[in-house]
Amino acid sequence: MDEATKIRKGEELDTRKVEAFLRDVIPGLEGAMAIQQFPSGASNLTYLVTVGEREMVLRRPPFGTKAKTAHDMGREYKVLKALGPVYPYCPRPLAYTDDPEVMGCSFYVMQRIRGVILRKNIPESLGFGPGDMTHLCENLFKVLYELHCVDYREIGLGALGKPEGYVERQVTGWSRRYRSARTPDVPEAEVIMNWLKEKMPPDTDRPCLIHNDFKFDNVVLDPEKPLKIIGVLDWEMTTVGDPLMDLGGTLAYWVEAGDSQEMQLLRTVPTNAEGALKRRELVAFYEHLSGRAIEHYDFYLCFGLFKLAGIVQQIYYRYYHGQTQDPRFQKMGYVVGILEKAAMYIIERSKL
Repeated sequence: MDEATKIRKGEELDTRKVEAFLRDVIPGLEGAMAIQQFPSGASNLTYLVTVGEREMVLRRPPFGTKAKTAHDMGREYKVLKALGPVYPYCPRPLAYTDDPEVMGCSFYVMQRIRGVILRKNIPESLGFGPGDMTHLCENLFKVLYELHCVDYREIGLGALGKPEGYVERQVTGWSRRYRSARTPDVPEAEVIMNWLKEKMPPDTDRPCLIHNDFKFDNVVLDPEKPLKIIGVLDWEMTTVGDPLMDLGGTLAYWVEAGDSQEMQLLRTVPTNAEGALKRRELVAFYEHLSGRAIEHYDFYLCFGLFKLAGIVQQIYYRYYHGQTQDPRFQKMGYVVGILEKAAMYIIERSKL
């Protein structure tokens, strides 16, 4: 169960202003208000707001943001509002404002979904065996596929993204972001960017809503039935695009038991546990769910790794330039190097 702790230095909120705003827009708030911070997560900042017995979660952009378009609170709030009635895993959004007088930035508040979030290793108390882990991996990809089946136009999200040219925009966009955020102590990654540009598949014939950060520690499990997923978190990068790009992003986090020792150091979720499906098995399972063959697997996984390197580098950029004091970010440049090496490994062996 994720628990909030003391707020990190430099990431404090003006409690008085936040309280005045929330009491004004959310009816029925009674009791004293307190704010703590969830320590995990490396992008948007997440806080626990309690008012009496009621628990809510507040999301705001990081301080010293480099890429403002990656932290659009209004967009995330809109996605949750639209998706909630048709996709039961969304937290219920409660309030949003872009009034700079409240916090100096836009932010939103949503309900808290209490449950189990898997981190690096599976707690022994869950009693998972190999068969349970296989079943949970399948459930994870079923929930992902459910999102890909939502009719985004019908729920009012037709203007959320442009599916035409999506893959090309992703490759050129993340290449530009990587170059812009690159610090002198990380790889240039020009070979990877050029390979991705050359090997781009055509536009998908099945554009859909994609989460863009779908992984074990962004889903919430039922405490009573921990093989059941009851929540999906972190919707900041959701758009309309190619579902296989979403799949590749998930697989970039998927460190298997047989992967290199360096990759094992990056593992943040229990994808190497006994019984966990391997990346190729997950691709086959998604092919079974969707009824489509995945012909450019190497491209999607390589892009997923490169994009993850870009995200990590944007975070490291803030630390490198003194815009955050979070000690977790000190070694992020090393992480970028490992991801670059993993992407190169795919390129060197690819038959595309």
